[in-house]
Amino acid sequence: MDLNWLQDFVCLGRTLNFTRAAEERNITQSAFSRRIKSLENWLGAPLVKRSTYPVQLSDAGVQFLPVARETIMNLTDIRQTIRAQERGTTAFQRFAVLHTISVNYLSARIAELEDDIPGLRVRVYSDNLRTCCQLLQDGACDFLLYYRHRDVMPVFDERQFERKDIGTEQMLPVAETRAAREGGWDLSAEGGAEIPYLSYDPASFLGTVVDQTIGARKPPLALCYMDALAEALKRRTLAGSGVAWLPEGSVAKEIEQGQLVQVGGVEWQATLSLSLFCSVDRLDRVGRTVWEAL
Repeated sequence: MDLNWLQDFVCLGRTLNFTRAAEERNITQSAFSRRIKSLENWLGAPLVKRSTYPVQLSDAGVQFLPVARETIMNLTDIRQTIRAQERGTTAFQRFAVLHTISVNYLSARIAELEDDIPGLRVRVYSDNLRTCCQLLQDGACDFLLYYRHRDVMPVFDERQFERKDIGTEQMLPVAETRAAREGGWDLSAEGGAEIPYLSYDPASFLGTVVDQTIGARKPPLALCYMDALAEALKRRTLAGSGVAWLPEGSVAKEIEQGQLVQVGGVEWQATLSLSLFCSVDRLDRVGRTVWEAL
């Protein structure tokens, strides 16, 4: 049996969609379907009801899903432990984290923890939200750190893990100072000038947050650029290309130095929670210390 088969099945059990699961696993749908079929052949029972829409797990699939999750976690844990023992070192504490959080929060926070936790070794996986959640569910990381918003549904079943909210972050509409002043860019002004809009991918978490923040209001935004990464939008914003909603932590210095300016009042801001997830019972001694310290 291949570990990939189990990871595929767990992904399918969460999405209940062959196409979406194949995309998350970064393989073709035909290859994904063959691997699920191979797992069923190995087990000797169908795991999926393919005649229903959306796809549903069979009774055997429902029974096998928690076993598959536990097996993945156990195999990942023992692999990490054995590798650490072979090196004569403590195991890495593995974080899956959004890129902007890694750059603007986690890197500095880990540097602080290194002073207080002897032997701390950290491996950071910076990626998009969907991949980060999948890493935690597959047992490929110990901690997941990402933003949450009260009006946006979680992208995975948070009830499987323990959660700790470790801070808040404001999403601010900002623009390069000179461009904003010369263009008269102001979201709060009635009948204001048209504003070039630097948008997140609408399917992304931050894109959904900004859409919720704008709501039914119709600010004079003219979409001119789209990217999934906050850091990419920040670079375009600093170049004077338009207005973007960016995490306060990533732009605080530029606002203080006068490079960027807010182009809307508090009614155009969104509050995010910075949330940490893990399975505490799977953490080693150092991991539990990290969990308590963060």
